[in-house]
Amino acid sequence: MDYKSIIAARIEPFVDMELTAIERLIEIPPRADMGDFAFPCFQLAKVMRKAPNIIAKELSENINNEGFEKIECLGAYLNFFLDKAAFTKGIVSEIETKGDNYGASEVGQGKNVVIDYSSPNIAKPFHVGHLVSTSIGNALYRMFNFAGYNSVGVNHLGDWGTQFGKLISAYKRWIDEESLEKDPIKELLRIYVKFHDEAEKDPSLEDEGRMYFKKLEEGDAEATELWKRFTKLSLKEFQKVYDMLGVKFDSYAGESFYNDKMEAVVLELKDKELLVESNGARVVDLDEYNMPPCIILKSDGATIYATRDIAAAKYRKDTYDFAQNIYVVGKDQSLHFKQVFKTLELMGYSWAQDCRHVSFGLVKFADRKLSTRKGEVIFLEDLLKESIGKTLEIINEKNPSLENKEEVAEKVGVGAMIFTYLKNSRERDIVFDWEEMLSFDGETGPYVQYTYARAKSILRKTEDHNASADFSKLVSSEEFELAKTLSKLQEAVLLAIDKAEPSVVTRYVIDVAKAFNKFYNSHSVLNVEDDGIKAARIVLTRATCQVIKNALNLIGIQTVEKM
Repeated sequence: MDYKSIIAARIEPFVDMELTAIERLIEIPPRADMGDFAFPCFQLAKVMRKAPNIIAKELSENINNEGFEKIECLGAYLNFFLDKAAFTKGIVSEIETKGDNYGASEVGQGKNVVIDYSSPNIAKPFHVGHLVSTSIGNALYRMFNFAGYNSVGVNHLGDWGTQFGKLISAYKRWIDEESLEKDPIKELLRIYVKFHDEAEKDPSLEDEGRMYFKKLEEGDAEATELWKRFTKLSLKEFQKVYDMLGVKFDSYAGESFYNDKMEAVVLELKDKELLVESNGARVVDLDEYNMPPCIILKSDGATIYATRDIAAAKYRKDTYDFAQNIYVVGKDQSLHFKQVFKTLELMGYSWAQDCRHVSFGLVKFADRKLSTRKGEVIFLEDLLKESIGKTLEIINEKNPSLENKEEVAEKVGVGAMIFTYLKNSRERDIVFDWEEMLSFDGETGPYVQYTYARAKSILRKTEDHNASADFSKLVSSEEFELAKTLSKLQEAVLLAIDKAEPSVVTRYVIDVAKAFNKFYNSHSVLNVEDDGIKAARIVLTRATCQVIKNALNLIGIQTVEKM
């Protein structure tokens, strides 16, 4: 129920102000004893030629208070106190009715949103840093769908470039076919690292790498066959991780997909007189926008990332007619995307303003820097398995008789990593800490999943309870605060997609878990003599489970029934 709209409609007949303007002014008071909503009367003073506190007093005496416990003035504010029982009954009834769709909306109906995320490099490790882009993108994909949009997930694979020439050279020199079939990414990484080690001793290897890539560009049969094999083996390995994370994509169109589309971009830029010469390269001059030039053709005539991204943006607009085109890429690429979007704008595409770079920080390990060239990487699949293993150790220690321990450990272990990556602003760097990540106390994934499992265990003991719920007695501050928190899921989702910030929903589900535990620690659900109160608390507990499940699903985490 939209109480701000209700309050605005009650106020409007008595003031000279539009409904939307009234609604914008309505606030949430800083303390519960000041009410649930407040309307400041300062802006009415000039129009009504009265002091704000007098206006507030007059409004409190005239407004219909149906659905509210009371409406009173506090200085220049008109404060609204909800009818706790009616509010709680209304919210839990809505949750019970809508179930898995509670919190969903249709604000994006008929609109497509393209989300470019994950995008690992072929023949290179799917490392721990990729989980940031993958988790953020997957959460946004789910949230936009939940808000009525049609999400299009794009995995813009890094499947082209001079590194493939180097890899072909390394393959022909040092490949171990048995290792390649057994563990392709690690074997490809081994020969890639060896190539760079050897190239430091013999720089001519770099020329050989460039030669093989030129062959690949020209369609040489052997080079093309090896490139296809590297791609197939890599995707098979990547899929293992995506399956563990519950992530899917609608398109795997990577860099190579746009090879035949870049010439048209260059010609269009020439026709529109946007290309200028700079040290032998062809660029779009962005000096007046306080940016370095956007390089389109290097001095040797080769295209570059910007050319490919312009071609990709045009293709996505033509194919999906997007309302938003989102790139979930690290913040070190901020300038690149500003240049690309500005170039699209200069090309005359008004939809350039619908392109959006959703940036994120780094994953850090104490005293360790990661480098693919030197082989210093942490494979994400290994890390996920380690998280699952550590979670299983905790379960064996705390609840050794738990059924389906391995399944629970996988959901909790994987969920713990995703939760850690999504609980704070995406711009913040993440410092990897096992102890904090897997803690069942504090603001963690296991804490929220345990709260859900605890609530479910209560409900399993009340399955034969059929009394009618009496919400008129469900008016304690803990019960009311829990109901208010449950009411805000849709608000959290819409704010999250507006800011492209999954942490809004992650923080929200932490608040739900905290509110439930506060309620549970203050009021018994099972040991209550009054059947009406007991039934109402059961319904409130069931509603809490549904909201936690919906919220966790939106950030790509599964719930567990027992822990």
